[in-house]
Amino acid sequence: MKYVLTGVLSVAALAWMASASSADTLSDVKAKGFLQCGVNTGLAGFSAPNDKGDWTGLDVDYCRALAAAIFGDGSKVKFTGLSAKDRFTALQSGEIDILSRNTTWTVNRDTALGLNFAGVTYYDGQGFMINSKKLPGVNSALQMSGAAICVQSGTTTGLKLADYFKANKMEYNPVVFDKFEEANAAYDAGRCDAYTTDQSGLYAVRLQMSSPEDHVVLPEIISKEPLGPAVRQGDDKWFDIAKWTYFALLNAEEAGITQANVEEMKNSPNPDIKRILGVEAETKIGTDLGLDNAWVVNIVKAVGNYGEIFDRNVGNGSPLKIARGINALWTKGGLQYGMPIR
Repeated sequence: MKYVLTGVLSVAALAWMASASSADTLSDVKAKGFLQCGVNTGLAGFSAPNDKGDWTGLDVDYCRALAAAIFGDGSKVKFTGLSAKDRFTALQSGEIDILSRNTTWTVNRDTALGLNFAGVTYYDGQGFMINSKKLPGVNSALQMSGAAICVQSGTTTGLKLADYFKANKMEYNPVVFDKFEEANAAYDAGRCDAYTTDQSGLYAVRLQMSSPEDHVVLPEIISKEPLGPAVRQGDDKWFDIAKWTYFALLNAEEAGITQANVEEMKNSPNPDIKRILGVEAETKIGTDLGLDNAWVVNIVKAVGNYGEIFDRNVGNGSPLKIARGINALWTKGGLQYGMPIR
């Protein structure tokens, strides 16, 4: 989800950056004994409490992986559900240690907001969803001239929507809501012909509709939305740990290291696998990060590799059943590429 920067927030971000130059988040996290992770209040597949009140989702599992890297225990994490408007302030103020909340990596956020993105855990793009029972025969967004479209306020989603319709010389009627839940309810009630947000969000929203099978996500992608976790600028050690946790998940998948076989794989003669799993003679990779040399082993034991996280939360093992597509590994035609652990 993409949100417009306000002048007040920009000033606050710059002021916070100035005060954070000597930050040591890792020491703070270790001292309190848990990681505080900011997530969405409820987006199926990415971060939402289940019927037992336990947080689940791709963004949630990334935080569990980070906790496992630090503590050797993926359960040593607490989650803070954040609205779109509150998420950046929560990170800048130190209320949370990391933001893992379907947030798009942009130049504005890298600079004016003072964030560092650890990677792209999900490559996404803005799309459209319609009720096929109410709009039979519509199979493209280019057929929606004159349509009423539900969109959340305060987001660049609305700007991209306007640009798309203008570029294609079409008219439309935006139906704007402050809250995600309000937009969902209005669309389900038929107040809009279509709904627009990140395509992954559309798959999640569809599950919440009264008749999910009636709703179709159209093929058009009208923007680039690289989603990933972010940390505050001014703490390179913490930034390193955040991004190498992400790379570890990818490298584990590429090497065939899974939650089920990680202990067995420690006996592999493959030098790359031995290095990844911290059993290479005299390795210092983990300790150089400020972690244990078994940091990758601990990550995989806690949550599995990236492919396992993707499958159970948003892929074929989940209700969303989103294809890997461009989120496949680079070796399988996708964009996911883990920097080498060596």
